[in-house]
Parts: sequence; C-alpha cells; structure tokens
Amino acid sequence: MTPTSPETPTSAETPTRPASTTRTRSTRRLTTAQALVAFLARQYTERDGRRHRLISATWGIFGHGNVAGIGQALVEAGNGIDNGDANAYGNTNAHSGGNAHGNSDGNGYGSRTAPRMPYLQGRNEQAMVHAAVGYARQSGRLSAHAVTTSIGPGATNLVTGAALATINHLPVLLLPGDIFATRPADPVLQQLEVPYAGDVSVNDCLRPVSRYFDRVTRPEALIPAALQAMRVLADPAETGAVTLALPQDVQAEAYDWPEEFFAERVWPVRRPAPDAAELEAAVRAVRSARRPLIVAGGGVRHSGAEETLAAFTAATRIPVASTQAGKGSLRHDHPADVGGIGHTGTATAGELARTADLVIGVGTRYTDFTTASGTLFENPAVRFLNLNITGFDAHKLAALPLVADARTGLEALTSALAGRGYRVDPAYETEYTGAKEAWEERVEASFATPDPTARPTQTQVLGLLDTLVTEEDILINAAGSLPGDLHKLWRTRSRDQYHVEYGYSCMGYEIPAAIGVLLATEARTRPRPVWALVGDGTYLMNPTEIVTAVQENLPLKLVILQNHGYASIGGLSEAVGGERFGTAYRHRAPDGGFTGPPLPVDLAANAASLGLHVLRATTVDDLRKALAEARDAEGPTCVYVETETPDTVSGPPPAQAWWDVPVAETASRPAAVKAREEYDRQVAARRRHL
Repeated sequence: MTPTSPETPTSAETPTRPASTTRTRSTRRLTTAQALVAFLARQYTERDGRRHRLISATWGIFGHGNVAGIGQALVEAGNGIDNGDANAYGNTNAHSGGNAHGNSDGNGYGSRTAPRMPYLQGRNEQAMVHAAVGYARQSGRLSAHAVTTSIGPGATNLVTGAALATINHLPVLLLPGDIFATRPADPVLQQLEVPYAGDVSVNDCLRPVSRYFDRVTRPEALIPAALQAMRVLADPAETGAVTLALPQDVQAEAYDWPEEFFAERVWPVRRPAPDAAELEAAVRAVRSARRPLIVAGGGVRHSGAEETLAAFTAATRIPVASTQAGKGSLRHDHPADVGGIGHTGTATAGELARTADLVIGVGTRYTDFTTASGTLFENPAVRFLNLNITGFDAHKLAALPLVADARTGLEALTSALAGRGYRVDPAYETEYTGAKEAWEERVEASFATPDPTARPTQTQVLGLLDTLVTEEDILINAAGSLPGDLHKLWRTRSRDQYHVEYGYSCMGYEIPAAIGVLLATEARTRPRPVWALVGDGTYLMNPTEIVTAVQENLPLKLVILQNHGYASIGGLSEAVGGERFGTAYRHRAPDGGFTGPPLPVDLAANAASLGLHVLRATTVDDLRKALAEARDAEGPTCVYVETETPDTVSGPPPAQAWWDVPVAETASRPAAVKAREEYDRQVAARRRHL
C-alpha cells in the first residue's frame, strides 16, 4: 500500500508541508530508537475520510535489551499522559482535534510540534500484546499499539500474543530487543547460540507468527523496515503482528536521518470493490438459491459493514448466522438473525446450514467450529459464495469467490440484485423466524433462576448479566466453556458488545484485552461498562494486568467464575474417553488421581491483593446485587462467584453440531472404546466440498 504524501492530500485534514526551497538535504541526528519513536508518532490511517493515529501508544517492560534504546527514546518523546487530553491514546481522529496531531510540551527531540508517544506499563509481555490486540479490535483495526521488550524471555513471551494477533487479523507492532549486531562479546546475556548460524536469535521464533518480520542491524535499515511495517499494519488483508527486532547496540547508535522520514504519512485503508465478472456470477448464484444462508464472520465487523448487511437482508430476507467473530453483525432481535453457527451455535442456524443450497460467507475463515469439522453443510446440492477481502479465504470450500471489502461487496451485491426482484420464499422466512422463536424459549429456560437462594450455574450468571446490560456494555471472553455458552445464548445488543477471541482461544486474553478495550473507548471521558468474564483456570493463567487496571484507574469489571478446574476440557475429556484426567483442581488422592477435596485457593483474596475492589456472591440473589454494583462502579471491580454444576433446567443446550477431536483408535478402557465408536459414526458424515 502506498501512503498518501503530504503534497497529495486526500482530505482537508491531510497534513501538508512546504516545498523545499533549497537543494541542501536536511537531516536530524538521533539514535535509531529515537528516530523510530518519532516516526511512529507521525503515522496515520485514513478510511472513509477519517484519520486515526496508527500507533497511538507503546506498551513496555524494560530490561537491558531496550532500556537504553526504546526506553530512553520514550522519555524524550514526552510520553506522559495529560489527564485533560481526551485523545491521549490517539483512538479518535483528526476531525475532533485534541491529540490527533500531537500536543508536545517541548519534548520530542527538539521539535515543539512533535506528537507525544504515550507509554503504558505492563506486567507480562504476552499480556501487553493481548491488551494491544483488544485495543486494535475495538478501534476497528484503524489504530494500534506498539509493544517493546528486552531480549531473551521478554522477547519470547511475545510469541503467543503475536500468534493470536495474526490469526485474528488484528494489527500490533512488536519491538523486541535483540542481541548485539556488532558482536563485541559473543555470547551476551540471554543469547541463544546456534552452532550452524550466527545470525539467529530467539526473536526468530516470531517469524512464523508475524505478518512481517525484519531485524534492523543498521540504523539506515530502519527506513525501509519501518515503512514496510506500516504498510502491513494498515493493510486490511495482510494485517496482524508485525515485528521489528532491534539489536540493543543499534537502538542506541546515532545516525543523520533525512527529515522526510519524519513527515506525517497517511496510510489509506482501502475498500476494494468486486470484479464485475465475479459480481455477476455471485448474482446468478443468489438468484438461483431457494434456501440461502449467510455466514457472517469477523470481516463484517472489521469493515464496519453491519448496516450494509442489514440492508441486504432487508432486501432479500436471507437469514444470517454468525461465527464467534461475526456475532453482533446483526442485533439479536433482528428478524434475520438466527444466532451462532457450528459446534457452539444455535439449533436454528444448524438446521438451516444442513439444508442450505447456497452458503454466503461474508468475512469468514470457515474454521472447524464453524463447519462442524466438515459435517455441517449436508445438502448434496450446496454451493458456496464467499465475499472476502483476501483471495485465500474467498476460495475456501471450492466457493465462487467475490474478492472485495465486506461493505463494498455487500453494497454492490445489493445494488445488482435490486432490479431483479429476488427475495426468498415467504415459507422459508416463516420457517426460520419460527425456529428462532423456539430457540429463544430454550435461552429463557437456561437463564431462569427459580431459586434466588441457590448457588448459580454458569448460564444463570449470563442470564443475570443479560437482564442488566444495555447496548453500551462490552463482554470479553476467549477460552473455556464460556465461549460456547455465549455463542449459543448471548443476546448481542450492539456491533461491538460481543468480544470473544476464538481464533486462537487463548486463556489469559480477557483481562489485558479488557484494558485495551477500555483505552479505546476513552474510559476516562466516556465510560462504557467493559466486562472480562473468566473461569478460575483462565484467571490463574494471566491475572497480572489487574495491576495495570488499578494503576490507570480503569473501570474494569472482572467476573471470576470458580468451578475448581478446567470445566470445558473436563467435559471434552469425558466425551472422547479421557475420563476428565488432569482437569480438576483437587488434592491428590491416595490412589494417585486428583480426586481429593478442592484446593483451598481463594482467587477473590488474590484479586483483592492486586488492588481490585472485590464483591463475593454465593447465591443468585447475591450475584444479582453484586453485578449491579460492579456495573455502577467507577474503579476496577471484581465479582467472584462459585458456580454450581448445571442441571437439566438451567444448563446450556448441548452442542448443536459435531467437532472433530480424534479419539484413540485402540484402547483397553471402556470409556475410550465407547467414545471411539461414536467418533467413527460422526466422522463418516464428513464431506469434501469440491
């Protein structure tokens, strides 16, 4: 992608600079780290005439690999947060003034017009990436954060977060320190020695999980590397984790940088339109379909195509099922919304998928949860039409491809169908709206709390939240049994309410991601209730950023559901013959198994020790009051509840479609033998869509 130069503005707000009046090349002497920070502070994205800071803040934990480089540069960049600056984190655009162009207090390498680079203090490197990802998703991928670490474990801790960002197509800039480029001493502290290659460091672990990777071994090499990094971050098809590995000696080395490197650059986020021939083929496919079904994925949200999708369904009456990333593309009460699809989806969407003759994927990757591992779309005549900004995803399942931005593509498809009188048969519309109403009755049964003095089940916790939230609330989750319950049952009220990370389904994502979301929603000036829902297993994975929420006084609302172990994997283990082995948090019994009493772990006390205000709930009534108090709280607050094992009344509906988890082909234990028999029966239904 080619950025807009200041001399060729695309809008009234595009910055300009005077033409040079001399042939003398102007330079500025800075360290590599100083130059990088100054460069990042002047990068913008633009889409639909609105500009955003591309890199609006930098997370960091400092060690010997970055403290004297990026750390020192951030000090000089005037990184302090001005409480009076509504745009301190750069999540708004230039139209609203504020800090979009930066308001320097005289810092910033001698330039009074230099934008600030806000600094955020993290406690765990993986968590910092999760926070940056949460920020990027809430910002519509138009604004991102950078993350700086030292070398060694600080750098390798980035790998999980980088994989999550790349899999979910969410931008984050990683700036790990690296070993000396000049090798004055070899090896240095935390250096990985590879006998067959002298240019390999632990940072090479980041190559396969990054959309772009470069090691800046000379100051001048930063110029092309930084430009390429911005190109990828702003590219709606290519975006993900971008890594610039920075040797610690190069970070501190000075160089005479051309002033042009620090000019403001605007990176247009394109909306490619569909090819005319592909569009015509798509129109023919839709017009010939009798039982079409839309599968809305995360691309709908990334494109901001929710209203366009609603207009398309209003014109055609085609029902819309959603993936985890696409849930919220339509409000839960929209007539065409039939809920989640796939293994964790609704019965309504599952039955429509089994009988569909045309599946229209919009911005979806078709993971195995969506396709029920290739067993969901049973109609022998089913065909696929995939609208996606990447050709790679558009061609999946041997589909007719419609390679385009989701919003642009839906607009074109709606317009092309407008004069041709297409609309689904009224009987089909009556069928799916009736099935939707029946599913709502199952949701109500799951949410019901007949005994206010009883310990709540997990689905009753969701039901109590459901009665409390408005379209302003945002729910964040990633792993365990909660994603399945949420996908089936949650009534999404706004386009950004449902924030479930299920591309990587990473335990420990929720708390730091909530911090990123709070920063993106301007928590200091326009609070929105942001809920991080975690089980005890997830909490123990990554609670460290609670301290950051307390430090920044962000009104995080953390809900801890204590069920004494890995409940989700326990259930899966039982289903595949694993007999729940190693999934309970219990004392070891005399027979060697973990079947003793529950461990005396007090997660509420732990959360309180990290600075949260904690509300303990033991009954349904307690929980109702605690959730309401937490929602109104102005500071970071935790609701802790021990959940009951669900019964047949208040438990969630079972899985509505299969998911392939291979079962032992030979076994002596009856549980595994029985599970294999069921596996063989299910796998026989899988088909290749060719």
